[in-house]
Amino acid sequence: MTEQTLGLIEIKELFKLLPHRYPFLLIDKIINVNSDQSATGIKNVTFNEPHFGGHFPDDPIMPGVLIVEAMAQTAGAICAKAHSKGKRKLVYFMTIDGAKFRRPVVPGDAIELRVEKKKQRGDIFKYHCEAWVKHEKAAEAEIGAMMVNPEDRS
Repeated sequence: MTEQTLGLIEIKELFKLLPHRYPFLLIDKIINVNSDQSATGIKNVTFNEPHFGGHFPDDPIMPGVLIVEAMAQTAGAICAKAHSKGKRKLVYFMTIDGAKFRRPVVPGDAIELRVEKKKQRGDIFKYHCEAWVKHEKAAEAEIGAMMVNPEDRS
């Protein structure tokens, strides 16, 4: 099978691929897309995001769970793009394994969300994901996801 290079996914296309919207769409674009094999999501962290009002008001740090969600959204978008065949697909987050947080992510940071497919069995996918800020690994996790047709969900 020849790999399809999809290139760049910008915000308008993300709206078509993912059901998330503000304040829960946590990626701004995806670059270096290599089909559903690998990609790099970009998240520009700004002080006006709603979670910073409470996490933490005097020392704002992006919650780790949102970094993991941003990695999952990056993987989900490339899955949906590569496997949609012109129809809308949903990608459900299934598992998080081995999550580690290595440095805080703060307003002003730009996160590179690097995802690489490790395994696929039917509509089940497993990705190794890393979040990088200023050439330092901020977080990593193994993410499992399942692709479904929206009309098939119950």
